[in-house]
Amino acid sequence: MNKISTVAVLGAGNRGREAYGSYILEHPGDVKAVAVAEPDADKRSLFSSEHDIKQELQFESWKKLLKKDKLADGIIIATLDKMHLEPVLQAMEKGYKILLEKPIAPNLEDLIEIYKKYKETESEILVAHVLRYTNFFSKLKELLEENVIGKVRYVDLNENIGYYHFAHSYVRGNWRNTNSAAPIILAKSCHDLDILHWLLGTKTEKLSSSASLEIFKEELQPENAADRCIYCEIEADCPYSARKIYLGDNTDWPTSVITTDLSYEGRFKALKEGTYGRCVWKSDNNVPDVQRVNMTQSDNTEVNFTLTAFSKDITRDIKIYGSLGEITGDFEKGIIELSVFGKSNSIIEIEATSGHHGGGDKGLMNQFVSLLKGEEIDSWSSSLEESLESHLIAFAAEEAREKDEVINLKKWRQDKL
Repeated sequence: MNKISTVAVLGAGNRGREAYGSYILEHPGDVKAVAVAEPDADKRSLFSSEHDIKQELQFESWKKLLKKDKLADGIIIATLDKMHLEPVLQAMEKGYKILLEKPIAPNLEDLIEIYKKYKETESEILVAHVLRYTNFFSKLKELLEENVIGKVRYVDLNENIGYYHFAHSYVRGNWRNTNSAAPIILAKSCHDLDILHWLLGTKTEKLSSSASLEIFKEELQPENAADRCIYCEIEADCPYSARKIYLGDNTDWPTSVITTDLSYEGRFKALKEGTYGRCVWKSDNNVPDVQRVNMTQSDNTEVNFTLTAFSKDITRDIKIYGSLGEITGDFEKGIIELSVFGKSNSIIEIEATSGHHGGGDKGLMNQFVSLLKGEEIDSWSSSLEESLESHLIAFAAEEAREKDEVINLKKWRQDKL
């Protein structure tokens, strides 16, 4: 019979419960959650009820869970960014197989400490770089490996975060301030830096970056706007209105993040008392609303990556220019346009698998379950070793932005690691 693998889950929020927890419930013959650590009593109770977790294996902190002897085959670390270091170090010491939510760590010092322990303990860790597991980016990788557009010379990737997503996560939410969370180029866009590294199969040799926060600032708050949307007389005309985002019919993400009580009354109370009800011009955010990173790869391919808050849709669009043709793709639409110079133009429609991130969450969990069972996983999977490069690029980009200089990444790596 197929052995059911077991996992402990640290953090029962959007990722721990809604992404990974949902997968576990949908695959009862493969994997089961047997322990949970979550400081929010309501979230902990909800997760425990869904997964039928024994009372003695419900913990209010990751510290209490990891004080116990090894409780499961694997562990999912989906705590806040700044709370990754100690749990992952202790999990490696105890011999857990680990699924680690991205980013690996919010600062370079923690990243290096985790990486050293990873090498020392020969641990098995998958990082949640879910784009690698999507049909869309897998198809792009296939086209590039088939050399259909010749040598790649320039890549332009845009991450369109979406106006309400940015307001939710980076103005009102957990990632709004770099004093308490990783910088946005890491927290949000290590996905993109990873996928560029994977698609091209090269390392970045030098880079520069520029960014600014120009819109969501207190001095730009509109006249007659209130500090909370529920009291605001002009919110009906504001696209960032918390009423519009959270008090409609949708109770899935992002609404599910603001409270465990998803009744209208519960959501209204959350907007009245919590950070998600604040005016986007009167928050404590300091995250750039546009950032650009220019990179030169080891084979002299030039790459531009841009993230922007100001888009209608939440998607990624990419253009890849080669010596024999070009590829244009829209991730959300699942459309890839292939033009081979002097020959043919074609449109490839990509069918996304079920689940969030274009099926990437499901693909990641499939790999993690294989890892738990001791089965061979794909060589291109997002191991910690593979995922390191995207984080180094992100930290170097932040340094380049702050110092307004071009960084020689080859030398930078030697100096930092």
